[in-house]
Amino acid sequence: MKGQKNKTMIIGRHPVMDAITSGNTFERILIQKGIERDVDHRVKALCKQFEIPTQSVPKEKLNRIYKGNHQGIIGFLSLVNYYKLEDVLPLIYEKSETPLILILDGVTDVRNFGAIARTAEVCGVQAIVIPEKGSAQINPDALKASAGALTQILICREKSLTEAIATIQLNGIKVYASSLGTSSSIFDLDFSVPLALVIGSEGDGVSPAVLRKVDQLFKIPQKGQTDSLNVSVATGMMLYEAMRQRK
Repeated sequence: MKGQKNKTMIIGRHPVMDAITSGNTFERILIQKGIERDVDHRVKALCKQFEIPTQSVPKEKLNRIYKGNHQGIIGFLSLVNYYKLEDVLPLIYEKSETPLILILDGVTDVRNFGAIARTAEVCGVQAIVIPEKGSAQINPDALKASAGALTQILICREKSLTEAIATIQLNGIKVYASSLGTSSSIFDLDFSVPLALVIGSEGDGVSPAVLRKVDQLFKIPQKGQTDSLNVSVATGMMLYEAMRQRK
Protein backbone atom coordinates (compact mmCIF):
# COMPACT_ATOMS: atom_id res chain seq x y z
CA MET A 1 0.00 0.00 0.00
CA LYS A 2 1.38 3.40 -0.95
CA GLY A 3 2.78 5.36 1.96
CA GLN A 4 2.70 2.40 4.34
CA LYS A 5 5.49 2.22 6.88
CA ASN A 6 6.33 0.15 9.90
CA LYS A 7 6.62 1.46 13.43
CA THR A 8 10.42 1.29 13.43
CA MET A 9 10.77 3.84 10.59
CA ILE A 10 10.56 7.62 10.61
CA ILE A 11 10.10 9.20 7.20
CA GLY A 12 11.06 12.66 5.99
CA ARG A 13 13.51 15.40 6.84
CA HIS A 14 11.80 17.29 9.64
CA PRO A 15 10.28 14.22 11.35
CA VAL A 16 13.72 12.54 11.45
CA MET A 17 15.50 15.64 12.73
CA ASP A 18 12.78 16.24 15.34
CA ALA A 19 13.04 12.61 16.48
CA ILE A 20 16.83 12.93 16.85
CA THR A 21 16.64 16.09 18.95
CA SER A 22 13.84 14.55 21.05
CA GLY A 23 16.23 11.83 22.19
CA ASN A 24 15.06 8.86 20.15
CA THR A 25 17.64 6.11 19.61
CA PHE A 26 18.28 5.25 15.96
CA GLU A 27 19.79 2.12 14.46
CA ARG A 28 20.81 4.07 11.37
CA ILE A 29 19.63 6.83 9.04
CA LEU A 30 19.61 6.53 5.25
CA ILE A 31 20.30 9.72 3.30
CA GLN A 32 19.70 9.99 -0.43
CA LYS A 33 22.77 10.63 -2.55
CA GLY A 34 22.61 14.03 -4.24
CA ILE A 35 20.09 15.48 -1.79
CA GLU A 36 20.23 19.26 -1.28
CA ARG A 37 23.53 20.11 0.34
CA ASP A 38 22.09 22.12 3.22
CA VAL A 39 19.71 19.31 4.18
CA ASP A 40 22.49 16.73 3.90
CA HIS A 41 24.80 18.80 6.11
CA ARG A 42 22.13 19.50 8.75
CA VAL A 43 21.10 15.88 9.07
CA LYS A 44 24.68 14.57 9.13
CA ALA A 45 25.69 17.20 11.70
CA LEU A 46 22.85 16.08 13.98
CA CYS A 47 23.77 12.43 13.48
CA LYS A 48 27.41 13.17 14.33
CA GLN A 49 26.35 15.06 17.46
CA PHE A 50 24.15 12.19 18.65
CA GLU A 51 26.46 9.44 17.34
CA ILE A 52 23.96 7.91 14.92
CA PRO A 53 25.33 5.92 11.95
CA THR A 54 24.39 7.25 8.51
CA GLN A 55 24.52 5.73 5.06
CA SER A 56 24.33 7.50 1.68
CA VAL A 57 22.17 5.46 -0.70
CA PRO A 58 20.61 5.88 -4.17
CA LYS A 59 17.09 7.25 -4.36
CA GLU A 60 15.97 3.89 -5.78
CA LYS A 61 16.79 2.13 -2.51
CA LEU A 62 14.71 4.60 -0.51
CA ASN A 63 11.87 4.15 -3.01
CA ARG A 64 11.94 0.39 -2.44
CA ILE A 65 11.76 0.86 1.32
CA TYR A 66 8.98 3.47 1.25
CA LYS A 67 6.64 4.13 -1.67
CA GLY A 68 5.50 7.58 -0.57
CA ASN A 69 7.33 10.92 -0.36
CA HIS A 70 10.34 10.18 1.80
CA GLN A 71 12.11 13.51 1.02
CA GLY A 72 15.40 11.65 0.77
CA ILE A 73 15.59 10.69 4.46
CA ILE A 74 14.53 7.48 6.22
CA GLY A 75 15.44 6.74 9.82
CA PHE A 76 15.26 3.34 11.51
CA LEU A 77 14.53 3.48 15.22
CA SER A 78 16.52 1.12 17.42
CA LEU A 79 14.81 -1.75 19.21
CA VAL A 80 17.31 -1.45 22.08
CA ASN A 81 19.04 1.34 23.92
CA TYR A 82 22.73 1.93 23.30
CA TYR A 83 25.21 2.77 26.03
CA LYS A 84 28.70 4.24 26.17
CA LEU A 85 31.42 1.84 27.21
CA GLU A 86 32.98 4.45 29.51
CA ASP A 87 29.70 4.57 31.45
CA VAL A 88 29.14 0.80 31.53
CA LEU A 89 32.52 -0.30 32.93
CA PRO A 90 32.11 1.51 36.29
CA LEU A 91 28.64 -0.01 36.66
CA ILE A 92 30.08 -3.53 36.41
CA TYR A 93 32.67 -2.84 39.08
CA GLU A 94 30.12 -1.11 41.33
CA LYS A 95 28.17 -4.38 41.38
CA SER A 96 31.33 -6.20 42.52
CA GLU A 97 31.17 -8.38 39.41
CA THR A 98 34.13 -9.69 37.45
CA PRO A 99 33.83 -8.16 33.97
CA LEU A 100 32.99 -10.48 31.09
CA ILE A 101 32.52 -8.51 27.90
CA LEU A 102 32.10 -9.45 24.24
CA ILE A 103 33.53 -7.34 21.42
CA LEU A 104 31.96 -8.19 18.06
CA ASP A 105 34.33 -7.32 15.23
CA GLY A 106 32.35 -7.49 12.00
CA VAL A 107 29.59 -9.97 12.90
CA THR A 108 27.06 -9.05 10.21
CA ASP A 109 24.56 -11.92 10.20
CA VAL A 110 21.58 -10.94 12.35
CA ARG A 111 20.83 -14.53 13.38
CA ASN A 112 24.41 -15.12 14.48
CA PHE A 113 24.29 -11.84 16.35
CA GLY A 114 21.08 -12.89 18.10
CA ALA A 115 22.38 -16.36 18.90
CA ILE A 116 25.58 -14.88 20.36
CA ALA A 117 23.55 -12.52 22.55
CA ARG A 118 21.38 -15.40 23.75
CA THR A 119 24.39 -17.45 24.86
CA ALA A 120 26.08 -14.37 26.29
CA GLU A 121 23.11 -13.57 28.53
CA VAL A 122 23.01 -17.17 29.79
CA CYS A 123 26.74 -17.06 30.57
CA GLY A 124 26.65 -13.79 32.49
CA VAL A 125 28.12 -11.38 29.95
CA GLN A 126 27.47 -7.85 31.16
CA ALA A 127 27.99 -5.95 27.89
CA ILE A 128 28.41 -6.44 24.15
CA VAL A 129 30.53 -3.92 22.23
CA ILE A 130 29.83 -3.35 18.52
CA PRO A 131 31.17 -0.84 15.99
CA GLU A 132 28.98 1.93 14.58
CA LYS A 133 29.54 0.54 11.09
CA GLY A 134 30.08 -2.99 9.82
CA SER A 135 27.88 -4.77 12.34
CA ALA A 136 24.59 -6.62 12.11
CA GLN A 137 21.53 -4.47 12.62
CA ILE A 138 19.52 -5.13 15.76
CA ASN A 139 16.27 -5.73 13.93
CA PRO A 140 13.29 -8.00 14.71
CA ASP A 141 15.13 -11.05 13.32
CA ALA A 142 18.12 -10.44 15.61
CA LEU A 143 15.82 -9.87 18.57
CA LYS A 144 13.94 -13.09 17.82
CA ALA A 145 17.17 -15.12 17.45
CA SER A 146 18.33 -13.76 20.81
CA ALA A 147 15.10 -14.90 22.51
CA GLY A 148 14.92 -11.41 23.99
CA ALA A 149 18.48 -11.46 25.36
CA LEU A 150 19.38 -8.32 23.40
CA THR A 151 17.06 -6.38 25.69
CA GLN A 152 18.78 -7.81 28.79
CA ILE A 153 22.44 -7.08 27.96
CA LEU A 154 23.96 -3.62 27.71
CA ILE A 155 24.90 -2.89 24.09
CA CYS A 156 27.74 -0.41 23.58
CA ARG A 157 28.00 1.05 20.08
CA GLU A 158 31.46 2.58 19.62
CA LYS A 159 33.07 4.53 16.79
CA SER A 160 36.36 2.61 17.00
CA LEU A 161 36.90 -0.90 18.33
CA THR A 162 40.61 -0.27 18.80
CA GLU A 163 39.84 2.75 20.98
CA ALA A 164 37.21 0.70 22.83
CA ILE A 165 39.84 -1.97 23.53
CA ALA A 166 42.21 0.69 24.87
CA THR A 167 39.47 1.92 27.22
CA ILE A 168 38.79 -1.64 28.38
CA GLN A 169 42.48 -2.29 29.04
CA LEU A 170 42.85 0.96 30.99
CA ASN A 171 40.12 -0.35 33.29
CA GLY A 172 42.16 -3.43 34.20
CA ILE A 173 40.45 -5.84 31.82
CA LYS A 174 42.39 -8.32 29.67
CA VAL A 175 41.41 -8.69 26.02
CA TYR A 176 41.62 -12.11 24.36
CA ALA A 177 40.94 -13.01 20.74
CA SER A 178 40.62 -16.28 18.87
CA SER A 179 43.09 -16.87 16.04
CA LEU A 180 44.08 -20.00 14.13
CA GLY A 181 47.59 -18.56 13.76
CA THR A 182 48.59 -19.12 17.39
CA SER A 183 49.73 -22.19 19.30
CA SER A 184 48.04 -21.22 22.59
CA SER A 185 44.95 -23.29 23.39
CA ILE A 186 41.81 -21.92 24.99
CA PHE A 187 42.43 -24.42 27.80
CA ASP A 188 45.81 -22.85 28.64
CA LEU A 189 44.47 -19.38 29.46
CA ASP A 190 43.00 -17.85 32.59
CA PHE A 191 39.39 -16.88 31.88
CA SER A 192 38.66 -16.05 35.51
CA VAL A 193 40.30 -12.61 35.28
CA PRO A 194 38.39 -9.47 34.24
CA LEU A 195 38.03 -10.29 30.57
CA ALA A 196 36.84 -9.10 27.17
CA LEU A 197 36.60 -11.62 24.31
CA VAL A 198 36.87 -10.44 20.70
CA ILE A 199 34.61 -12.31 18.28
CA GLY A 200 35.56 -11.99 14.61
CA SER A 201 33.42 -11.88 11.49
CA GLU A 202 31.85 -14.92 9.90
CA GLY A 203 34.23 -14.95 6.94
CA ASP A 204 37.41 -13.11 7.87
CA GLY A 205 37.72 -13.52 11.62
CA VAL A 206 39.18 -10.76 13.77
CA SER A 207 40.56 -7.83 11.77
CA PRO A 208 44.36 -7.31 11.81
CA ALA A 209 44.06 -3.86 13.42
CA VAL A 210 42.12 -5.34 16.34
CA LEU A 211 44.41 -8.38 16.65
CA ARG A 212 47.36 -6.04 17.16
CA LYS A 213 45.67 -4.48 20.20
CA VAL A 214 44.67 -7.59 22.17
CA ASP A 215 46.60 -9.00 25.13
CA GLN A 216 46.43 -12.68 24.21
CA LEU A 217 45.58 -14.88 21.23
CA PHE A 218 44.22 -18.41 21.56
CA LYS A 219 42.65 -21.10 19.42
CA ILE A 220 39.91 -23.65 19.98
CA PRO A 221 41.43 -27.09 19.34
CA GLN A 222 39.85 -29.11 16.52
CA LYS A 223 40.18 -32.75 15.49
CA GLY A 224 38.08 -32.75 12.33
CA GLN A 225 38.81 -31.40 8.87
CA THR A 226 36.25 -28.58 8.75
CA ASP A 227 37.97 -25.24 8.25
CA SER A 228 36.28 -23.37 11.09
CA LEU A 229 33.38 -23.28 13.53
CA ASN A 230 30.25 -21.20 13.16
CA VAL A 231 30.88 -17.90 14.94
CA SER A 232 27.98 -18.28 17.37
CA VAL A 233 29.03 -21.86 18.22
CA ALA A 234 32.65 -20.79 18.77
CA THR A 235 31.46 -17.95 21.01
CA GLY A 236 29.45 -20.43 23.06
CA MET A 237 32.56 -22.56 23.58
CA MET A 238 34.57 -19.56 24.74
CA LEU A 239 31.90 -18.40 27.16
CA TYR A 240 31.35 -21.82 28.65
CA GLU A 241 35.09 -22.13 29.24
CA ALA A 242 34.86 -18.82 31.10
CA MET A 243 31.91 -20.16 33.12
CA ARG A 244 33.77 -23.40 33.88
CA GLN A 245 36.79 -21.55 35.21
CA ARG A 246 34.74 -19.03 37.16
CA LYS A 247 32.41 -21.71 38.57
